[in-house]
Amino acid sequence: MASTPRKTPAASRTRTAVVSLLAVGALLGAAGGASADGGGTKPSGAPTGDGAKALCKRAPKIDQRIDRILGRLNGDASQRGSIARLEQRVANAKSAGHTQIDTYLDHRLTFRRSLVPTLESRQKDLADVQKWCASHSDGAGS
Repeated sequence: MASTPRKTPAASRTRTAVVSLLAVGALLGAAGGASADGGGTKPSGAPTGDGAKALCKRAPKIDQRIDRILGRLNGDASQRGSIARLEQRVANAKSAGHTQIDTYLDHRLTFRRSLVPTLESRQKDLADVQKWCASHSDGAGS
């Protein structure tokens, strides 16, 4: 059997001291760089504007998405996700005597019906935003 050399306490203390000094140096270097950037003057992630340019850019896609969702909600009973289809499911649950299913689906139906006026309101607001964007160079100017 070959024996492994034992580490002396002095070598172990030296290695620990070197590692500790390197860690402290790294921490001080990082802290010094952060304070030199002036990062403490303003919280990061704070908005600097109202995001008009980005909203003007996204407005057409948002409008398409609202149209698509309203079309689905207002579809007939064959359209998945429509109010009419969910109404039919509620009626089927009632006629089958499944009261728990009926209650659950009825609550979903109430929520789904509430989406329509909310989305229509957003659609009107978005139309106003698009008019503003057209008259203000797509949000580039103020």
